[in-house]
Amino acid sequence: METKKATNKSKKGKSPFFCYRGKPLVRHDDVIYYGDMSEGVVVKMRVKSTKKMKGLKISETISMQLIDTDPAALCSEQILRASEKEGLYQALDVSSAWLDKYSSLQDDF
Repeated sequence: METKKATNKSKKGKSPFFCYRGKPLVRHDDVIYYGDMSEGVVVKMRVKSTKKMKGLKISETISMQLIDTDPAALCSEQILRASEKEGLYQALDVSSAWLDKYSSLQDDF
């Protein structure tokens, strides 16, 4: 079976971040930011619980927030959506859909 190497290309060339579905993923401790900060929104994911599986720490419960990146927005208006998912894959899947939906809404205006 042949595997393809993931490419981390952005508009300006090679991205310094790991990308999922063409958008950067940045992790610090138990917080993961998904999306490009120069766009209108990003998703903030917080790992709330983990479990050990074969010696590895696996994310179990993830809380997610779709956040407006506009610095002029009030704190109470920055969180556009929120959810909680079991497992990182489900959280990334929903987050990707949120970012795609927001991107398509921006294209309509």
